[in-house]
Amino acid sequence: MNKKIIIGIVAVIVMAVIGTGGYFLLNNDNKTKENENTPTNIPIVNEPTEDDNKTDHDNTTTPSVGKTLVVYYSASGSTKKVADQIAENLNADLFEIEPVDAYTSADLDWTDNNSRVTKEHNDESLRDIKLKNTKVDKWDSYDTVLIGYPIWWGIAAWPVDTFVKANDFGGKTVIPFCTSASSGLGESGNLLAKEAKNGNWKEGHRFSSGASTSDIKTWTDSLK
Repeated sequence: MNKKIIIGIVAVIVMAVIGTGGYFLLNNDNKTKENENTPTNIPIVNEPTEDDNKTDHDNTTTPSVGKTLVVYYSASGSTKKVADQIAENLNADLFEIEPVDAYTSADLDWTDNNSRVTKEHNDESLRDIKLKNTKVDKWDSYDTVLIGYPIWWGIAAWPVDTFVKANDFGGKTVIPFCTSASSGLGESGNLLAKEAKNGNWKEGHRFSSGASTSDIKTWTDSLK
């Protein structure tokens, strides 16, 4: 074969090899640059981040539950017995309403026209009964207040009026209860609510003077 022709063929082959190699080198270089310019830390859209895992509970403070208080006035001991049992059933605190001038047995004789309680009944101006104390320690910590009293002439014994007027029942649930030989709760709870001027007053309950432990528990269970 002519030497010049052979040299020409070799030259073509070399140029083809060089061209192909250059193409692959250039293509790989471009891919390398592409990979270098492409961020590798892009988060997956559906994958939760640390902030996504936080719930509303993280910033919510659970409100503390307020306590229950049983306030009572007892003239002869019947209301005290019921109040003590209610407080025990509800794990509540107790506060006794105590007149400065305590009522004696003679004072409570409603059949005597000259007894103290009869005179106070006949003359409302005499019912402003001064109490030893009207302020309850940590009053604001109680969200439920039960108020107990004996029924006098169809209404709450008036020493209770002094306590109710002296305290702010705003934001509190108030539940009256009474003791009596025969009279019902009547309007006693509604009248106290009017004197209080605020508070969420609920329907009350009447207990007989000799209320049993089971009777009291049945009622307190209904409040839970």
